[in-house]
Amino acid sequence: MRVLELARRRKTVRQFLPEKPPKEDILKAIKAAKEAPSGMNAQPWKFVVIDDEWLKGRIRELCEAEEEKFYSKTKGDLMAWLNAKGFKPEKPFLSEAPYLILVFGHTKAPYWLHSTWIAVGYLLLALEELGLGTVTYTPPNPRPVEELLKAPPEYKLQTILPVGYPADPKPKYERKKLEDVVSFNGF
Repeated sequence: MRVLELARRRKTVRQFLPEKPPKEDILKAIKAAKEAPSGMNAQPWKFVVIDDEWLKGRIRELCEAEEEKFYSKTKGDLMAWLNAKGFKPEKPFLSEAPYLILVFGHTKAPYWLHSTWIAVGYLLLALEELGLGTVTYTPPNPRPVEELLKAPPEYKLQTILPVGYPADPKPKYERKKLEDVVSFNGF
């Protein structure tokens, strides 16, 4: 399938069927992600795959505790948007998805942040090609999850991807028109 077709089809998924995809599909998607370009070819990413039910539940508890703190402080346009979209501190997808893929970046590598997120982009399209859904969820404070997983201090959690077969009826949000996001030879 062509990349543009995958990109057009891919949407955020927060609800999953209970059927567990083959582990080989998860590894196939990560194989694609690890091919992403990176500054000085440092390949600063680490993918931690979680399928243990207790561990997924614990990650959910830690993230929801941080979400509660975030929601208690958030105001203005962001809070209005969250309310309008029906977002809450509860993140059931963290325990209901068959897999969680946690993507860490090695902060000592050059251009680690950009490189890690390029790999995430590759991963999203690879999951889509395999018929798997996900959402890029980044906890407001990733430190408790980093501590739970005993991540070395130079590795920072960038996102948690709950992965499974999609069961989310919500349509993809509309995208801006090409002419609204591109210009030539200047802004």
